[in-house]
Amino acid sequence: MKVLVFGATGSQQFPVIDAVKRKGAEMYAATSSEKNFPKLQAAGSIPVLADMADAERLKEISKGIDAISFLIPFSLHNPMNGLLYAKNVMDAAKANGVKNSVWNTSGYLLPAKVGIPGEDLKLDVKEYFEQSGVPYIIIEPPIYAENLLAPYTTNYVKNEQKVAYPTPEQMPIGWIASKDVGAIVAEALYKPELSGQSFKISGLENLKGNDLAQKFSIVLGKDISYYAMPPKEFGDILKGFMEQEAANSIQQYYQSLADAEEYPEKFVPMQDVLKKLPVKMTLMEEWVKENREVFLE
Repeated sequence: MKVLVFGATGSQQFPVIDAVKRKGAEMYAATSSEKNFPKLQAAGSIPVLADMADAERLKEISKGIDAISFLIPFSLHNPMNGLLYAKNVMDAAKANGVKNSVWNTSGYLLPAKVGIPGEDLKLDVKEYFEQSGVPYIIIEPPIYAENLLAPYTTNYVKNEQKVAYPTPEQMPIGWIASKDVGAIVAEALYKPELSGQSFKISGLENLKGNDLAQKFSIVLGKDISYYAMPPKEFGDILKGFMEQEAANSIQQYYQSLADAEEYPEKFVPMQDVLKKLPVKMTLMEEWVKENREVFLE
């Protein structure tokens, strides 16, 4: 099977390459820059140069492809470009008779629009998927464990013995490893019979802030506490990594969580999902062990 992955250089989609390669697929990875070719080649994929805003180019690279894995990056300069990119991907898939497509939503879809551009556009993307005529499966992860590898968390762990993240301490989260999501996406790519279905997924543990900090304490051998970073502080840090508009959209999302009278669900029991999409899941303590060196001086 030939699989084309979009967004493959990012931490969320990169694991898809290995997961699908292990299933025997011929992997193609779209990127907008040739500087990413060595990384993608080293991972075992065939890089293809393409700008997701170029509809005709996407049709070219989708010829002969059996399945597509897709994600809208959070860090877009204009979050609303995500809808254009999604339309171009699906139109290319339809033009070339792609047999299956899997969309990683990078967060749970909201039941209705709430005025946060990066979240609202996902509902427009879902509607376009439903009307496209292309077989599709939607995978909805909650919050990635890999979010904790950024300096806004690692620096706090190293310097102040705190796990910093912009969610309230009392809000439970089913943190999920990106490799687990990649494995789930890989399973879905091979199961077009599940077309039209959406799967909310999460890690196996529903951890509040102090519960998360305890996992770090066990692995690092020191007393680690949880710091509910104010969303504004988080947004200010993000502006050093991405465009201001994208950072503002993410800050707005986390502010909505901080202001919520009732915390949104960020966890699902995985038994039923794993029956249809069987993968080995990573516990949070295991994940911290795998990344232990990042959190040490």
